[in-house]
Amino acid sequence: MTESTAARKPRRSAGSKAAGTTGTKAAGTTGSKAGTDAKRTTGTKRTTSTTRTAAKKGSETELVQLLTPEGERVEDAAYAEYASYVADITPEELRGLYRDMVLTRRFDAEATALQRQGELGLWASLLGQEAAQIGSGRATREDDYVFPTYREHGVAWCRGVDPTNLLGMFRGVNNGGWDPNSNNFHLYTIVIGSQALHATGYAMGVAKDGADSGVIAYFGDGASSQGDVSEAFNFAAVYNAPVVFFCQNNQWAISESNEKQTRVPLYQRAQGFGFPGVRVDGNDVLASLAVTRWALDRARRGEGPALIEAYTYRMGAHTTSDDPSRYRHDDERAAWEAKDPILRLRRFLESANHADEGFFAELEAESETLGKRVREVVRAMPDPDRFAIFENVYADGHALVDEERAQFAAYQASFADAEGV
Repeated sequence: MTESTAARKPRRSAGSKAAGTTGTKAAGTTGSKAGTDAKRTTGTKRTTSTTRTAAKKGSETELVQLLTPEGERVEDAAYAEYASYVADITPEELRGLYRDMVLTRRFDAEATALQRQGELGLWASLLGQEAAQIGSGRATREDDYVFPTYREHGVAWCRGVDPTNLLGMFRGVNNGGWDPNSNNFHLYTIVIGSQALHATGYAMGVAKDGADSGVIAYFGDGASSQGDVSEAFNFAAVYNAPVVFFCQNNQWAISESNEKQTRVPLYQRAQGFGFPGVRVDGNDVLASLAVTRWALDRARRGEGPALIEAYTYRMGAHTTSDDPSRYRHDDERAAWEAKDPILRLRRFLESANHADEGFFAELEAESETLGKRVREVVRAMPDPDRFAIFENVYADGHALVDEERAQFAAYQASFADAEGV
């Protein structure tokens, strides 16, 4: 498969805050098992200076930003702790992040086109959210475990999941498409918010095992209104679970705007559960990378959960069955287009002379190759079994299901009759 430049680079120890790449299991192991067990004693309250500082920052800092929309590095003492996690990032690693975002967007655009052409039943686009996903995805370590929703195509890319494996479920030919344990990347979750509980339970198990790995759960602003998410927050806090809750606030829960979902910024909810919350510029890949490294680092040290609100924007529809023009204005999208995460990093690469035209041209050719491969793979997939939906509904069959199956068969047959006319 096509893999990320950053993924091909040797991993360095996660113990180094400013490591440009994530670490292997062996490199990331810090201290003895006994020492880790002592740190992870459930129910133990922690008030380290780092945690107190982070909690204060989470409540007072409106938006952590390390790269402006104009592509300029932000030098602000308030963000110094987070900035230290990307202080020694190299030009090669920056180009790798850019490549990740470009190829992820290209894959996403191809999947959207394939749905419009009838090759997929549905698609949930990540357009505009590339920086939040690539930044946070690259912050994970090989032995960390990721629990996604159904939109984390960029995170899947970072975890080494072949992008074509994401498409089978949306075509209706499988229920996932990959082995979650081969990449520590769980199958996509369609039920809104439930993965936050799954991640918390898994993280509690990690703590009991004495491992020093972290867990990260992705969800959207709409899911933050689900009871499952609040329950996950409470369990994670009480049991000091090594889990990071990563909320991609893209401003719209389908057609419900953010102001109709919450009366306070989402990251501030963490305070009520007793752990730090941070709002990060979700269109800034460097800030997303740094803040997620910080949160996972403290989780691995046994300091408990953290909430990251990646403040971003869904540039397209909620899914391909949605029409965003019915509930939001074009000028809103135009304002966010000026904050485009890919253009932002490109401006920085060009101004710092970290990339030349040859790099961008080569990447453009690579993205077209990826798009072609995605088309070929999807079109080679079998057609979904239209009648599979009626199977396994009841163990011994059911008269009503039989009736509905017959009605559906007659409906399908009507198209064949029309074509034969």
